[in-house]
This record gives sequence, structure tokens and C-alpha cells, in this order.
Amino acid sequence: MSQQQQMQLGSKERSLFKQVVEHYEAKHFKKGIKAANQILSKNPNHGDTQAMKALIMNAQGNSDEAFVLCKAALKNAMKSHVCWHVYGVLWRCVKNYEEASKAYKFALKLEPDSQQILRDLAILQMQMRDYEGYIKSRRMILQSSGPRGKNSNSRQNWTGLAVAQHLAGDLYDAERTLTTFEETLRNPPSKSDNEHSEAVLYKNTIIAEMGETERALDHLEAVLKNNLDRTAVMEMRAKYILQLGRNQEAEKAYRALLERNADYRAYYDGLREALGLGDSDTDSLKALYDEWAKKSPRSDTPKRVPLDFLEGEEFRKAADQYLQQMLHKGVPSTFANIKSLYSNSAKRDTLQELAESYLSGTHAPLMNGSLEKQTTGEEDSGTEKSPFDMAVLYFLAQHYNYHLSQDLARAMELIDRAIAAQPEEVNFHMTRARIWKHRGNSRKASETMEKARSLDEKDRYINTKAAKYQLRNNENEAAAANMGKFTRKEAVGGPLGDLIEMQCMWYITEDGESYLRQGKLGLALKRFTSVYDIFDTWQEDQFDFHTFSLRKGQIRAYIDMVKWQDHLREHPFFSRAAICAVQIYVRLFDNPQLRDESLNGMNGSLDKMSPSEVKKAQKKARKAREKQEQADFEKADAKKTAGAGVDGESKKEDKDPKGAKLVGTAEPLVEAMKFLSPLLEFSPRNIAAQQVGFEVFLRRKKYISALRCLFAARSIDSAHPTNHEQAIRFRRTLNTLAEPLPPKILEALEAEFSSLVSPDADLLELNSGFLSKHSDSAAHVQASLCARQVIDPQTADENQKDVIRTLALPSVSLEDAIRGLDLLKGWKAQSRYRDNYIAAAHERWPEATDFISKQD
Repeated sequence: MSQQQQMQLGSKERSLFKQVVEHYEAKHFKKGIKAANQILSKNPNHGDTQAMKALIMNAQGNSDEAFVLCKAALKNAMKSHVCWHVYGVLWRCVKNYEEASKAYKFALKLEPDSQQILRDLAILQMQMRDYEGYIKSRRMILQSSGPRGKNSNSRQNWTGLAVAQHLAGDLYDAERTLTTFEETLRNPPSKSDNEHSEAVLYKNTIIAEMGETERALDHLEAVLKNNLDRTAVMEMRAKYILQLGRNQEAEKAYRALLERNADYRAYYDGLREALGLGDSDTDSLKALYDEWAKKSPRSDTPKRVPLDFLEGEEFRKAADQYLQQMLHKGVPSTFANIKSLYSNSAKRDTLQELAESYLSGTHAPLMNGSLEKQTTGEEDSGTEKSPFDMAVLYFLAQHYNYHLSQDLARAMELIDRAIAAQPEEVNFHMTRARIWKHRGNSRKASETMEKARSLDEKDRYINTKAAKYQLRNNENEAAAANMGKFTRKEAVGGPLGDLIEMQCMWYITEDGESYLRQGKLGLALKRFTSVYDIFDTWQEDQFDFHTFSLRKGQIRAYIDMVKWQDHLREHPFFSRAAICAVQIYVRLFDNPQLRDESLNGMNGSLDKMSPSEVKKAQKKARKAREKQEQADFEKADAKKTAGAGVDGESKKEDKDPKGAKLVGTAEPLVEAMKFLSPLLEFSPRNIAAQQVGFEVFLRRKKYISALRCLFAARSIDSAHPTNHEQAIRFRRTLNTLAEPLPPKILEALEAEFSSLVSPDADLLELNSGFLSKHSDSAAHVQASLCARQVIDPQTADENQKDVIRTLALPSVSLEDAIRGLDLLKGWKAQSRYRDNYIAAAHERWPEATDFISKQD
């Protein structure tokens, strides 16, 4: 509390104010509010108390009221550093870091010696990646207690300054800061001082980043014996020696590392480089890996890696030995370990021949000290299958299920034989479920994976696989029930609430995609927004590590974390959720009636309804929703006590569980930008991101941005079919604008786009040429038909017939067929065309659920 504010309070109130602070720090929020109200009852305009009360209210989730009260506190105590500090905290909580930084700096002007404000400002600057400001704050923290103060001798403060300088690119200053601290130490640190050991290695990495490899090696040699992270020291030393070209020493260094861990590929790569062995030196490489295979007979890497570079008969011999050893042991991951070889068709065929020979019993059994004579198929006939035979069946079933060697009928035959011999083996049923998935039958895939789960109900992995397959079959409740077997029973919101709290992104994403397939756009957006919020939480969680890592001395891991966080939203889960969310918002913009949450889940049949029928459906759905909301409210009210948190505070209630507010937005394209902006910033090489970006910008009439996305997509994959359809649509949009664009913008657009599609181009002729060129590709034909539909809506009937004809193309895939059905739905095709399409698709893919359900 500021001195001026203290003078306004009596001794009792000053004591109460201390209690307010203590209650806030202990998270006893109700007690804190009570104590604050006692002070304010006698001193209603006491700014510091108002500020502390606002801070507690914010912690309770009442941020709007907290801001109002804090602004009142500032009016009453404009020169109070407490009020400005609290104001900064409130802005930080709503992620407005610029305003928070301004408030902290003003508080610091009022109270320059406040360590707490300095620390908060420094952490905020680090979060904002304001490295220059962070250096300044860290230097102030270091100097704040004078040359002999405790802060000047605190390692974490010196290290914090070095980290700030390092991240700002001032490597020389960062090294000098760490060296200066080492010189201030009166007594050498003990050998067991982990913090010092880590700081020394951190300093060494800085020297190496400066490009002074020789000096980095000398420094490492000096600290080698006493450093606690022995493996890291050995790795860094081997790396430096290799970079310096001292290959004989590097060879010894990497051999020493392999003695410690003969399964780490990077060590073999370093050893190969030290020996000067390239991929063409197959004999020397084979001898090297054979040497380590003999030294470490239980290691897999020296046996597996030669399969990458061997060819012909040498590959066949090595693959035969490797497969027989692995299959004899019954290693379930054998196929997963070698499937990367399938990109080479010759190796793929060889592996298939070998495995088939094992199955038929025509192979030469491997004889060595570690293996017994293999039993052939003929010797086994009429008797129980050997473990080797079962492993071969399992391997071959996976082989024929893999997309590069796919023969689903053969895969099903083999896995059925394996199940007949061992009906309780979980892995066999899981593979059978995957085969059904590749056949397109999500219902049978889900049932089979559930069967596998029932064979081992205590296994989390098979439980999650069963839930995943149920979600892909749109069995959301069954999936949640399965996941509930391993979630906390007392969790608020049931299994789903616990999964969201535990940030189980694969489930949330799959759940959202399931609702999207069902047309329940509100629930789908709810899930994708949860994924977005998880990434926000991860970014916000950095605040804890900015101080924790310095306090614990884990600096190298902290630097790695900061660099990882800078690319956080490159994560595939974010891209996947963001693309789906943007697609939903585009649909909401194109079909405003979908924003009525009462029609969620029935949008697939809206085109078949008359306006009066749509109104009746809306009324009926609203009544059902109101009834369900009342039931949900009563259920939630009954569980309020169970959901109480610390100090009796209720956990934050979800006021929009069905996503009605999300789907009912008045500006869907503005909401889409929340997902699209980070998507384009962090995943610019994701073609799907660029394509959805084009759709949003085109509808927002941001034509330059749309063109930028179009060219970015073409730079990623110039032959992608969607690029053609979007280019045609973009040209037609420019040619048919209701209001002309400003001359400079139009000139800029034409200067870039005319090289792709000129203003006077005959779009029908251009599209026909594209269709002729790609007539054997279903995806390209579909894109061409979409373009033709845009150019000339009168061709609708012919386009729908041509979509059906794509099913006769030899190269058409199940994914192409499903996309074609979606295309007909999007065009609101006549029911006879849809029925004909479904019948033709069902004939070609009789097991595919998308077409079975329609037939039934």
C-alpha cells in the first residue's frame, strides 16, 4: 500500500488490508471480499482496497465488474502504484499485453524500487517477445539492491539477464554476463550443484552459437569431468569435434556414445560422417552395422538401418534375417517398423515375397544361436499354429491393408485366419477394424474395435481406439461413455468436461468433426473453439515457466520451450480444427438460415423443405430445445454443490453448451478470421489453409488477400484441382463486380492475375481444356464441373450427370466418391440424381457406410 493510502486508514483497517492481500494470495476469495467490504464500509473511496477487491473479483471470473471497480480506484488514487499494478494485472488477464505493459511502467514510475512490479513487467515483456525491454528490466532487477545486495549475487537474476541477451541475439553480452557472475563467486560450486552444471552447459551452447566451435570445445573439455549431465556433454563434444574435421577423434567420441545407447540413430549418423561413409559405400556401411549388431544383440537399430540402403540380393538376405528374427519373437510392431521401406516398390515386393514364403512354408528357416528351427506350414497342418505362423499372418494382414500394397480382400482373409486360431488376441481384432475402415464401413469398423476393447477393458490404448472409431461412426455418446471409463467420476461436465480440462485434443477434434458430418454446426464449433482455447492456454502457461525455469536452473530446456512456443500454432491439431471452423463459418455466411441453432442437425434436408415447412421445423425444434435446456438447467442446479471448488467457489459454468451463440453469430466471416489469421501466419505451406483463406477473403471482398492465397496454394501444389476452380471463380468475380474497384487496386490485381486467367479469356473454353487434360482424375473432373456450374448455371443437369459418370473412372477412389456425393448435396441436386449416384457408388463400394445407409 502506498504511504498516502496508508495515512487514510486507521490501524484496524491497515490490518484488514493486509488480510485482504493474504486472502487473495491464498485464494480465499470470499474472505478477501468480506475483509475489503469492511474497509470500504468506513472508507468507501479507498483506492488500494478497491483495487485489491477488483483483483479478487477478476479471479472469481467477474472481469467486467473488476475493470469498473479498478477504474474507480484509479480516480480515487491516481498516484497509487498498487492501483496501477492491479490495472496492469487485469489487462494481462484479458491478454491485452500492450495496455498491461503501460500500466506496469506507470506503476514503476510511482514505485521504482518495487521488485514485484519489476518482475511482472519483465515476465510480460518476455511473453510479448519484447527482448530489448526485457533486457532493460532484467538489468534493473539485477541492480536494484546495489552492488552488494542479495539480487546482485542471485544466480537466477544473472542468468535471467543472459537469457534476455541471448534471445535478443546479443550472444557476446550473454556470455559476458554469465562469465561475470562466475567471477563473483568466492567459493567454487559443489560438484553436486545441478544449477551450476546446467548454467555451464548453457554458456557453452552460447559460445557454440557464436560460431566459435574450437573455443566451445576447449570450454567443454575444461568442465567435462565435473558436469552432471554426462550424456549431453558427450554429445556436444562429439558434435564439436566432427564440425572441426577431427574425424578420428570424432569416431572415438561417437563409438563411446554408442556404447551407452546402441539404439540411437543420430549416433550412427555421426559415426558414418566421421568415417566418411556415404550411402553408396554399402559394403563398409553393412560391416559397420553388423559390428554393432554383434556388440548389442538386443538392439534393433543396427539390424534395421541397413534395410534403408541395401539393394537387390543383399537387401533380400538382410530383410529375410530381420523379418524372421522379429516374427519369431512375435514383435507386434514389426510391420510399423519397416513400412517406411514401401516407398521403394522393389523392396516392397521383396518383403511381400518373403512373408508369403513364410506363410506357405517354402522359406529357408533361419539357423543361428539365437533361434530354433522354424516350423513350416506343412509340418503344422492339422495342429495348433505356432507363434511364428501367427506373427506371419498378422504381418501379412497389415501388409495388404497398407495403402501402398493394398488388397483388402486378402487382408481380411488373413486376419480372419489369425482370429480363428487366437480369438482372444486384441491386436488381430484391431487390424480387422482397420480393414473395415479402409473398406469404408465405419459401422463395422466401430463394432470390431469395440469387440477388441472388450477383450482387454483395462487397456487405455485400445479404449481410446474404440472411442475414436465410434466418433468416426458418429456415435458420440458411446464414445464419451467409453472414455468415461478412464476419466474422473467427480469431474464437472462428465467425461467430456474432464477430457476438455485435460486438453485431450484428439478426442475434442474427432468429436467436432463428427458433429460437422452430422450437420450439428453449433456443437462442432464448440469443439473447435475448445481446441483454439487449449492453444491459448498453452501460450498463457508460459508465464509460469518464465520464472520457474530460472528458479530451477533448467535454462536449456527453457530456451527450447520458448522457441517451440514461437511456432506453437504450426501444430497439426490447430490446423485441423482451424480449417474446419473456417469452413463452418463460410457455410454460415453462405446459408444464413443455418445460424438458427434450432435447425442444427437437419440442414441436410433443408433444401427439400418449402418456406412454410422450414418455419414449422424451426418452431418444433425451438420447443424441443427449450424443454432440453430446462432439463439441463435442473440437472446442473442439482450438481452445483458437487462442482464447488476451493473455498466453496463454484467452477465456471458453460453458458453455451450447445454452441448456439457461436453458430448464431451475426458476422461469421469476422469470427472466421480469429482462426484464419494464425493459420495463415504459422502454416503458410498448408494448401488447405490457403484455400479456405481464399474463400473467406473472396466473400469479404478482400481481393488482393484472396489472390495472395490463390498464388500461395499454387506454389504449394500447382496441379491441385481446387486451384483451377478457385481461379475460374476469381476471374468471374472480377468480371461481374456490381461496383467497379478503385483503379489502382484493379490495376494491381490484373497485373498479377492476368498471367493466370486473362480478363477476356473464354472461361468455358478454358475449363473444357482443363477437363480434357485431366479427364482420368475424378478430383479434377469434379473441380472442372464446379467451375462450369459457376460459369454457366444452366449446365446444372449436365454437371450432375457428369458427377455420376466419374464413378466409372478406373482411378476413382472411395474418397473421391464421397466428395462427389457432397458436391451433389451442395448443388441441391434433384433426388433422382442423388439416388442414381448412391446406387452406382454402392455397386462399386458395397461395404461403404456412406452408401449403405442410403440404400437401406
